Amino acid sequence: MDCLCLGLLCADLVCHPVPSLPEQGQLMETERMELSLGGCAANTAFDLARLGVSTGISGCVGDDVLADFIVATLDAAGVDTRGVVRSAAVATASTAVINVRDQDRRFISYAGANTAMTAAAIPEGLLESASVLYIGGFLMLDGLESDAMLQRLTQAREAGTRILLDLVQVDDADAMERLQRVLPYTDVFLPNNDEAALLTGFSDPWEQAEAFRAAGARTVVITEGERGAHLMNEQFKLRVGAYDTDYQGGTGAGDAFDAGFIAALLQGHDLPTCLRWGSALGASCVRSTSATGSVFNREEALQFMERHAITVERC
Repeated sequence: MDCLCLGLLCADLVCHPVPSLPEQGQLMETERMELSLGGCAANTAFDLARLGVSTGISGCVGDDVLADFIVATLDAAGVDTRGVVRSAAVATASTAVINVRDQDRRFISYAGANTAMTAAAIPEGLLESASVLYIGGFLMLDGLESDAMLQRLTQAREAGTRILLDLVQVDDADAMERLQRVLPYTDVFLPNNDEAALLTGFSDPWEQAEAFRAAGARTVVITEGERGAHLMNEQFKLRVGAYDTDYQGGTGAGDAFDAGFIAALLQGHDLPTCLRWGSALGASCVRSTSATGSVFNREEALQFMERHAITVERC
């Protein structure tokens, strides 16, 4: 396959934007509640399949109706789900996504079966079979923070697999120390600016990128939503803006950016073009409140980028 997405699988319950958070004991109505796909790996796999990329997924779900929903949704999108493990011991992960008008979204999340995923559960040869391995949701994948997983990553890289890593924000003073174990195995690291600030203590994206490069990441992309993204590696410092779009909600935008970046990378495009693809997919995602409901397919993305110019600056 072209890309294997490994990591968080989740079912999201997403509310349409409300004017404010309810007071204690208050019932507040919303126009719509939607059960949708969630989790970094699941969202990115779905988006890649929309772009025509041969994509597989590996992760852990429970043995329940939410697991059925996740697997069926990915199957219908054309994602190879043979790497999905079911556990009878723990329930499928779920997240309540609370959207308040003119505010960033809020999450109440249950990690569930994601914490039960281990290196041993990944079929032998699966990581090496992909041109790109995308790990989505690091720091909420406790079972993958092991010496055995680092050995599997070593084997994958020796086989020519490129490794891209994204994470989720957690309240853990040791988060950077945990991350430093895996960054030397990472070809492209893709945090957002808020996550990077908590991990490094720096607010400036160039300083953040320098810190992650010093910890072993080869290329670092810091995404900043409507402010665009910064990329740094040994050769380049690049900055891309953001496409104008009709904003409804930010859930899944980072995952969509990752999918666009990966799709362009797999086609052999240069890094400025990869950034444009990432920005276009991210812009398409925020047009809905769910993580995948409005993401472009390949033809839509090409048409969008033809109609809308965006500049990638060398810094």
